[in-house]
Amino acid sequence: MTDENRAFPPSLSYWEISEYLTNLDLVVIGSGIVGLTSAIFYRKLHPNAKVLVLEKGILPAGASTKNAGFACFGSLSELLADMNLESEEAVFNLVKQRVDGLNSLRKLIGDEKLKYDNCGGYELFLEGDEELFQRCVSFLDPANKNVLKTLGLKSTYSVCDDSILKFGFGSVKHLILNRHEGSIDTAAMMSSLVSLAQSLGIRILNGCHVSSWSDLNDSVRVELNGNLEVRCKRLHVATNGFAKELLTTEDVAPARAQVLITKPIEGLKVRGTFHMEEGFYYFRNVDNRLLLGGGRNLDKTGETTTELKTTELIQNKLESLLENVIFPETPFEIEHRWSGVMGVGQSKAPIVKQVSDHVTCAVRMGGMGVALGTSIGRQSADLIG
Repeated sequence: MTDENRAFPPSLSYWEISEYLTNLDLVVIGSGIVGLTSAIFYRKLHPNAKVLVLEKGILPAGASTKNAGFACFGSLSELLADMNLESEEAVFNLVKQRVDGLNSLRKLIGDEKLKYDNCGGYELFLEGDEELFQRCVSFLDPANKNVLKTLGLKSTYSVCDDSILKFGFGSVKHLILNRHEGSIDTAAMMSSLVSLAQSLGIRILNGCHVSSWSDLNDSVRVELNGNLEVRCKRLHVATNGFAKELLTTEDVAPARAQVLITKPIEGLKVRGTFHMEEGFYYFRNVDNRLLLGGGRNLDKTGETTTELKTTELIQNKLESLLENVIFPETPFEIEHRWSGVMGVGQSKAPIVKQVSDHVTCAVRMGGMGVALGTSIGRQSADLIG
């Protein structure tokens, strides 16, 4: 018996071992948008490669199936906040990468399968936000010129206070529209990516928690589920918010995002994607339900976790926004609450790099995985080689 065969527990059959777990050219850890697109583009570059994707959850466990489904690339207040950390050039280079990624996603899957809706993205400013609004207004023309120059998108941002009444908001004083943003169906996106990956012969195994990896002379040893070891020629880590478990030296940390959704609301006026407070709050209409998420800024330390729970502090704040800002005097009931885990760091730029001889990674999407994921997947495939 070879050393490699000893790594498989006796509960696995010869057929399972030979079909799924041996002669692997590439193992990808994480079956979210980045992991699957990395595998898809790699397989297209290497049609005969044996590619395996490992996912610890029943469904992708991070943010890819738990996000709000925003096809967005940055509100003005969010871009201004980013410029406190990065140069203006770096910020708009990242905007370009996000827009390119959204276009790549739409091309890869198709708008119909994504259920893409070019509904526009709006930023809300409340009574106490006048100073922030004025800073955004001052930044509006430079931002439009920059987006036009780098992306060819015309008249991206505009003040649209006349839309406040039609949406039925309370305590909202100003709105700024980004007319090039939209929304998608998150589950439809992931289902389409899974189908595409499988059609290319990529294997996806769920319930596989990778505990460690080690780079060998000519391969990588991957340990999972406490009693199983597989080897591959190349390993790609695409676990985003969970990356610290496997990449201890990289500047990436988990950032939990909490979400709620109401039961259907008759006559719900909200249409579009909406942002508040530098993107820390966001909401949209989903099947005449109001989906609302965010609030991580209320407890950044507590939300630096991979624990998929909700908290009373943040959920109460989300309900307060529903009652007082989004649709005052409109009765509603909460149907469901959940959370997802993003990957963040000191910079919002993704980390796509060679970790060791046979190991690469693509992590730290900064809450923009839908926008960045496909272009990062293509970049990853080129890096893997």
